[in-house]
Amino acid sequence: MNATMENVLVIRRSLFDELGSFQGLNFEPEKYLQAILSRGNNFFIGRPEAETNPNYKQIIPYALIAFDKMVLHYVRGKKAGEQRLVAKGSVGIGGHMNETDESLFAMDEEAYRAGVEREVSEEIKIDTPFEDRIVALLNDDSTEVGRVHLGIVHIFKLKEPKVQKREAMITGLTFLAKEELMARRESLETWSQICVDAIDKLLP
Repeated sequence: MNATMENVLVIRRSLFDELGSFQGLNFEPEKYLQAILSRGNNFFIGRPEAETNPNYKQIIPYALIAFDKMVLHYVRGKKAGEQRLVAKGSVGIGGHMNETDESLFAMDEEAYRAGVEREVSEEIKIDTPFEDRIVALLNDDSTEVGRVHLGIVHIFKLKEPKVQKREAMITGLTFLAKEELMARRESLETWSQICVDAIDKLLP
């Protein structure tokens, strides 16, 4: 979808500050989710404004696809929608929630989770049963991208390592152990670096 025509889900930065702003990962997501996913607290605005106005935080599901103690890693190709992240390694699948996902999905957590699974299934195909757990929130105000985004970190725990890519922008899809992820840390996007640094705490 053309970014100039896209409306994305946001909350006001002031709500995040009221709930308790933080830097990095917060492992008490339930403290925030009830407010974030309450009707009236989230709404849609045009993506061009959302990307540049620090008064808003875009809600971004960030799903780590895990099998055993390994996490799916990929590199964002040139067709990635977020040009600031092209050629970066990533352990997170997901993206903006926009109006085409269902304008009212965020009224409750069940509907939100369904929206997240749709987002993930647009990028990869999971050919095995899995469990979806929300384990943390992620905030990084140290970068231009991070200042206008708030991540909801999911762990998709797979029964088998059966995943295929659906999006052209995904390259080098492979499961990596903690040591392999740490070896590639410097090539990862910032959110993935934050997650890899806390991988023992994130994985069930």
